[in-house]
Amino acid sequence: MKTAVVTGANGFIGSAVVRELLQHGHAIFALGRENSRDNIPQDSHVTFVPCDLSEMRELPKKLPEKQYDILYHIAWDGSAGIARGDTVLQLKNAQWTVDTLYAAKELNCKRVICAGSIMEHEAMLSAYTQGVKPGIGTIYGGGKLAAHVMSLPIAVQLGIDILWAEITNAYGPGEISPRLVNSTIQKCLRGESPQFTSGTQNYDFVYIDDVARAFRLIGENGKPFYEYTIGSSTARPLKEFLLEMQRAVAPEIPFRFGDVPFTGVNLPLSEFDCSQMEKDTGFRAQIDFAEGCRRTAEWWKGRMK
Repeated sequence: MKTAVVTGANGFIGSAVVRELLQHGHAIFALGRENSRDNIPQDSHVTFVPCDLSEMRELPKKLPEKQYDILYHIAWDGSAGIARGDTVLQLKNAQWTVDTLYAAKELNCKRVICAGSIMEHEAMLSAYTQGVKPGIGTIYGGGKLAAHVMSLPIAVQLGIDILWAEITNAYGPGEISPRLVNSTIQKCLRGESPQFTSGTQNYDFVYIDDVARAFRLIGENGKPFYEYTIGSSTARPLKEFLLEMQRAVAPEIPFRFGDVPFTGVNLPLSEFDCSQMEKDTGFRAQIDFAEGCRRTAEWWKGRMK
């Protein structure tokens, strides 16, 4: 039985990864904040370990001495809402990612999978495109990018195989952040007409069950020092996704495009390419966006009651 360590194990993505690994025969040490384990499965093969991100260098003292095959670093403080624009916090996250590598070295765990973001590419394009006025959320992407850039040489120095999993936009039941899918579905359930930009910017979404499976497959089959995009393989202009959502969950409610100004950057479709992921790991998303929205809307109906 392989042994995995998962940071952020009580979060939206982390808890899904824990469930996925558990279903495939892993013993799991699930890391999270003290008294924060509501989403972690109760199972004899899952051990909850209280460990805040700021304590990652102390992690080897919190775990028993044994063989750790793989570490999934998913925890990230301030991944949604106004905290995305907190420069101090986002820079701390980058350092905590590096701290996690040092902890893995002490644990003799030679394989680390880090959760990155497609917003790293947006941050780079924003920084090097003349005249762009990026939104405050770019700070989050910059933090992820800093973590990525700093982690690679440290991993080389420590003799650790690092793999970087870049998530496009994860969504699904269990997430309560005010991100686009959630806020739009909630408005629809309240009978409100949601407003958007013109929706011409390229986008992608991937359902949470597919995200969890992707992380497992990267852990099993991915190549060290490779970057893997976790997406649907159907990236396209945002408006097409939103109209698909409308047909799936609220065909009677008009979606208004063009009312919200867009001042960011538009990533080319090539940045969403998942072919390397499919080639090396065999992963391909299974839940299409319409079905994922229907499942998410049903979950929100129950929660909003």
